[in-house]
Amino acid sequence: MNRARWIAAGLLAVVFLLALGANVLAPAPYAKQFRNDTDHPPSRQYPLGTDDLGRDRLSRLLYGMRISLLLAPAAALISTLLAAIIGGAGAYAGGAWGRSTKIMTDLFLSLPWLFLLLTVRALLPLEIPAMTSVIVTFALLGILGWAASARVVSAAVRGLRDSEFVLQARASGCPPSRLLLRHVLPNVKPILLAQFWISVPLFILTEANLGMLGLGVTEPLPSWGNLLRELENYAALTHSPWLWAPLASLVLVVSLFQFIVAGEEYAS
Repeated sequence: MNRARWIAAGLLAVVFLLALGANVLAPAPYAKQFRNDTDHPPSRQYPLGTDDLGRDRLSRLLYGMRISLLLAPAAALISTLLAAIIGGAGAYAGGAWGRSTKIMTDLFLSLPWLFLLLTVRALLPLEIPAMTSVIVTFALLGILGWAASARVVSAAVRGLRDSEFVLQARASGCPPSRLLLRHVLPNVKPILLAQFWISVPLFILTEANLGMLGLGVTEPLPSWGNLLRELENYAALTHSPWLWAPLASLVLVVSLFQFIVAGEEYAS
């Protein structure tokens, strides 16, 4: 399992490098239209062909991967920090603060997260600049996706708060700030790291769902979500197998993340 984890990490690093090097590796700018070559099949000039607007599919795939692979970890970092603040601090403080954070977490978990995300996104303006849509989409993912991680972090912190070594440190006069920084946080760090790695592929898939519904990253910026919208044309898929490339790359990346998460759980 550990070997599979390192292989997955290496392959994921290669995918990241390909996405980061989109400016160099892409055959053309993602928004450039070759109007004389619309719906062109794969060729030496267009390795994955062109779409119905004449844009190079490989270029759009590389740029779309870069957006998702850079911003999904940023959204996961936001959600993990919120989980640590709301769930961890609430469980450590206890009392009224602990009860209020528990109620808030239960409320968020009682709502279907994807439906909540769709509702909040639908309430916002749909016709927004492309770059603004990127920020809004992944900010919503981070802000609304903390509840499940907060439940896990809260349970861990609650167990540490009542553990023997923490009670002994508190009885010996250890200040609360030092108790939190030196005894609680180092033991919660692996859990926070695991929740971060779990959230990244979840947010990538969620953005893909939003994009397919027209609520994610907007044109002309590419993302996995709006690239997958071409899969709605089933008739075209039967004689154009290169249209499966965005889905294949999405499945590959999510699977690699799952291998890393499984290795993290095995190591712990």
